[in-house]
Amino acid sequence: MRFDRQSMKRCGFASLSDFAVLEVLRQQGPQPVKSLGEKVMLTSGSITTAVQRLEKKGLVQRTKGQQDGRLVLVELTESGRTRILEGFLQHNEDLDRLYAPFNEEERALFDRLMTRLGQQAEDLLAHEAGNKLEIER
Repeated sequence: MRFDRQSMKRCGFASLSDFAVLEVLRQQGPQPVKSLGEKVMLTSGSITTAVQRLEKKGLVQRTKGQQDGRLVLVELTESGRTRILEGFLQHNEDLDRLYAPFNEEERALFDRLMTRLGQQAEDLLAHEAGNKLEIER
């Protein structure tokens, strides 16, 4: 985690959460504030603060949903798109340096193991959520 924080700073981001918000928007397009917060694991207050901070920097903008005017979407500005693409490329270079001791086979194995671990974590969370629903009934 410390390596990631340092990489983000070298890329010019104040925090991992700023990078994460911009990266989700880059990959998935405009998002409602609430779902954006869930995707980057920020509370409603923290995602609001992050969006305001990024908005002040001109990296994101809020727009009303076309079908439902009550829905507020967060989207990248052109400046934000440029910034996250540059940051993403720099961060990838930093990660390449981090993983330099490993050959391609080891990197592929690590990727598969981390994917399995992530899936296990999701399965456990889903199972716990299901148990919670049963208890509440």
